Amino acid sequence: MTVGIKKAARPRKMSFPEGVYLVEIAKALWLTMSHLLRNIVRQEGIRTIEYPEVRREMPPRFRGLHRLMKREDGTPRCTACFCCPTACPAKCITIVAGESPDPRVEKFPVRFDIDMLRCVFCGLCVEACPLDAIRMDTGWFTPPDDSREKLVFTIEMLLEKRG
Repeated sequence: MTVGIKKAARPRKMSFPEGVYLVEIAKALWLTMSHLLRNIVRQEGIRTIEYPEVRREMPPRFRGLHRLMKREDGTPRCTACFCCPTACPAKCITIVAGESPDPRVEKFPVRFDIDMLRCVFCGLCVEACPLDAIRMDTGWFTPPDDSREKLVFTIEMLLEKRG
């Protein structure tokens, strides 16, 4: 069996204006200017949401801010099993476990922090939790803030968040 060789045609050499993409740059500038002028003249067609006053309706499966669930007595449902920080690909969850005063519960989280700057909102922590202690059903985005320390959510902040 012989293998044949097929020669491919070489593309032609580009002219100077084609080589520096002047025509394409001019087309892009024309398109941008036409959109700008159209929006200046006819502003009623622009769709905006005045965010703090009007909130966008989120779909039911939207993964928003985290929250920790409470038991009936008000204590966290979390037993510090370390399933959520193990499953987290961003390694943004920190748990420090302590002995629980309740004899029915072996341990509880003394410290439960989520660094929202590192979180990728994948929801693996929610899926890994065997007790349904952490949820992402609040429907809220991470709020903007002026320092990194304020975006590390503590156990108190996570327990007060409600959907």
